[in-house]
Amino acid sequence: MEGVGLGYLGAGIGAGLAAIGAGIGIGRLAASALDGMARQPEATGDLRTTMIIAAALIEGVALFAEVICILMALK
Repeated sequence: MEGVGLGYLGAGIGAGLAAIGAGIGIGRLAASALDGMARQPEATGDLRTTMIIAAALIEGVALFAEVICILMALK
């Protein structure tokens, strides 16, 4: 059981990177959507819908990564 600490360390780093990546992705997504809404106010509804779908996909990937990190820590 020599590598148990490294497994926890790897899981923690992986979970942190997944959270940071999701935060950066959603931040860039929101900034781009707001920029598009400012440039073309008539397209606000379409942009908002697309932004919400993309944010959900980003969150899904982040959640999947978090679950993998938890499984890695518990293994």
